[in-house]
Amino acid sequence: MNYIQQAYKSEFAFWKYLIIPLGFFALMILNYLVIEFFNIDVDTLIKDEIEKKGENRFLIETLAPLAAGLVLLLLWVKYIHKQSIRSLTTSRKKVDWNRIWFAFFLWGIISSGFIFLDYYFAPEDYVLNFKLGPFLILCLIAIVLVPLQTSFEEYLFRGYLMQGIGVVTKSKWIPLISTSVVFGLLHIANPEVEKLGYIIMVYYIGTGLFLGIITLMDEGLELALGFHAANNLFTALLVTADWTAFQTHSVFKDISDPKAAEFIDIFMPVFIVFPILLFVFSKKYKWTDWNNKLFGKVIKPVEVEPLKEELTSDTEI
Repeated sequence: MNYIQQAYKSEFAFWKYLIIPLGFFALMILNYLVIEFFNIDVDTLIKDEIEKKGENRFLIETLAPLAAGLVLLLLWVKYIHKQSIRSLTTSRKKVDWNRIWFAFFLWGIISSGFIFLDYYFAPEDYVLNFKLGPFLILCLIAIVLVPLQTSFEEYLFRGYLMQGIGVVTKSKWIPLISTSVVFGLLHIANPEVEKLGYIIMVYYIGTGLFLGIITLMDEGLELALGFHAANNLFTALLVTADWTAFQTHSVFKDISDPKAAEFIDIFMPVFIVFPILLFVFSKKYKWTDWNNKLFGKVIKPVEVEPLKEELTSDTEI
């Protein structure tokens, strides 16, 4: 049984899939409309909040609602859909933590390497921002909350919506494309968009597409969970800027003109780095049958394992 077909192990009903996504999207759209209607300067708002509360408290307040969203989503899946968290996570008999850690450390090393490489060749674009006390507190906050924030996004988009839309449309490419586009558009209120323009949507949507592809090809969320956690965690710890969503007590502060690095920050990951990562993952995990896994039909399996057995397997995650 493939990853999307795992949804058939739940008490499937279309209306159940609408409530949490519609609620979440409504909040995001309302947030964007308020910003546009009242002409709110997000950059200035963030600076004012940080000045009043400090970077670490502001980070907690930014991440905590998404961490709570993860808990709510998993409880909804378990008790309303009657689906195990394991089957929302993977098509394997148990969650493969080695896959999570492999993607986490691989992307953590690569993304950190890019930051240090850029610092080596253009040190004038950075200032040392390191302060031991605040940095240690940042580490504690980030290590606890960032993986919860990124896991919420993965479980919602590459998990919950991927499976739900796939079962409703009987297609794999429709949920792949739709979740990638929506994932990208939900970042439209980020301060990075104001600085770089809507061209940054190429990066956000491209990242969503990359995460969707590795989820479908690997028949599980493990690689996407590890990659996304590493992407946000290492960035939060190593580098910040006055125009980014995460403004932290990181090691470095980027003071360069954001538009000057447009190609490196937007196009190189999507069109060069991500394809290379797909190649690495495909070789390591021996992916085959790309056409069917990405564009095939979702067919209801003839036999579905008993729900009772599935629900008891939650202890495996």
